Amino acid sequence: MTPTTPSPAPTPPGTALTADEAHARLGELTVVDVRTPGEYASGHLPGAHNIPLGRLDEALPALRTAAGRGALLVVCASGARSAQAVERLAAQGVPAATLTGGTTAWSGLGHELDRTTGGRTPWPMERQVRLAAGSLVLSGLLLGRRRARARWISAGVAGGLVFSALTGTCGMAKVLARLPHNQPRATDLEATIAALNG
Repeated sequence: MTPTTPSPAPTPPGTALTADEAHARLGELTVVDVRTPGEYASGHLPGAHNIPLGRLDEALPALRTAAGRGALLVVCASGARSAQAVERLAAQGVPAATLTGGTTAWSGLGHELDRTTGGRTPWPMERQVRLAAGSLVLSGLLLGRRRARARWISAGVAGGLVFSALTGTCGMAKVLARLPHNQPRATDLEATIAALNG
C-alpha cells in the first residue's frame, strides 16, 4: 500500500500566521488583500486577490467557495484591517487567517512583493492619512491667526489621531478609502470574484 500525503488542514478562524509561516505555505493559501486598490498596486503578496475591506460583503459567496477549497489568508498593511476582515468572515462561517504585521512585516523580512504595472499608483493609505491630517492641522493653525475658532480644526484632528491610536481604527482612512482613486473599478472586483469562484 502506498502511503498518502495528508492534505493540509484548513486554517481555523481567528488564526494569525507570521510572514515566514505564510511564506512557507504560500502555494497552498488563497491570499486576499483587503487594502485599497492603490495600496494593493504599490506592492502585494504574490498571487493575492484585491478585495477592499469596504467591499468584503460583495465577495462573501466567492470567499466562502475559496475557503471550501483551502485555507484563506487575509492581508493588509499592518494586520489591523485584515484582523477586522477575519472577524467579519468568521461571523459568516468563513474560516480565515490574518498575516501578522501585514505586508510591512512581509517585505521587512525580504519576501517578494508583486507590483501592478501601468498607470499612476495612488499613495498607500497611511501616506494619504498623514497628508490629510497634516494639511488640516496646518490649515487650522494658519487660519487661526485671523480667526481663533479655526484652531478647533487642528484640535479636532489631534483628538481624532489620539482616538485612532487608542482604538486601532482610523476614521480618516475610512473617508479617504471612499475617494474615487481608492476605489476598484467594477470590472476589477468582478474579475477577482470570478477568480475566487474558479
